[in-house]
Amino acid sequence: MQRYFLPRESFVNDTVTLPADVVHHIGTVLRETPGYRMVLLDGTGLEYEAEVMMLEKKMGTARVLERRQASTELPIEVTLAYALPKGDKVELVAQKGTELGMHHFWLFESKRSVAKWDTKKAPKKIERLQKIMQEAAEQSYRAVVPMCQHITPRELADRIDAFDAVVIAYEEEAKQGEQAAFATVLQALQPGAKLLLIVGPEGGFDEDEVNEWTVRGAQACAFGPRILRSETAPLYALAAVSYALELN
Repeated sequence: MQRYFLPRESFVNDTVTLPADVVHHIGTVLRETPGYRMVLLDGTGLEYEAEVMMLEKKMGTARVLERRQASTELPIEVTLAYALPKGDKVELVAQKGTELGMHHFWLFESKRSVAKWDTKKAPKKIERLQKIMQEAAEQSYRAVVPMCQHITPRELADRIDAFDAVVIAYEEEAKQGEQAAFATVLQALQPGAKLLLIVGPEGGFDEDEVNEWTVRGAQACAFGPRILRSETAPLYALAAVSYALELN
């Protein structure tokens, strides 16, 4: 069944008003009529199986038939803090990171970030990323759409204490042959834990940045013996989380 995310306030009772874009997709793209069944989501982890009651040009309603807890989310809450990369890599990571289960997507400018976001243009960029992540969440049967924020390095440092574990993707650890720290962190996590992954730009992190975060409790880790690209490292980490906590 097709899946659509709706605002949480849409589900105050068993009759749901469908927004214009959903109505257009059901009626014009799918060419469906009243009686069509779908899954609606409120972004909290609940799924609502529903049936279209009324479908007009720009408005429609549906009746909720069943509510259930989704079973497609990672057992821990993963936040990805990603230092701005060059080009459109951020869109790739937003899309694939959503498919792999991240819950929050924080973008910041590290000391070696070449890309910089104009403060006035940042909200539009965030809006586009949210749309990309919503589409990816619907496609991959997620029940939660990750929330995207543009934060400062200071805000990132100040938020570290809120997590059960913080991992820094640090290529210097790989060059020195370290390979076990990330696995050790994952093995210690319990269901419901909060994990922060910090991934750098093309040039990696400045040593002072890493030192500040490790003083606050973060763990610098290698992601295997190879040096990964900026856009590859977060996807490697999310896949490793899934393997360690869902498939074992």
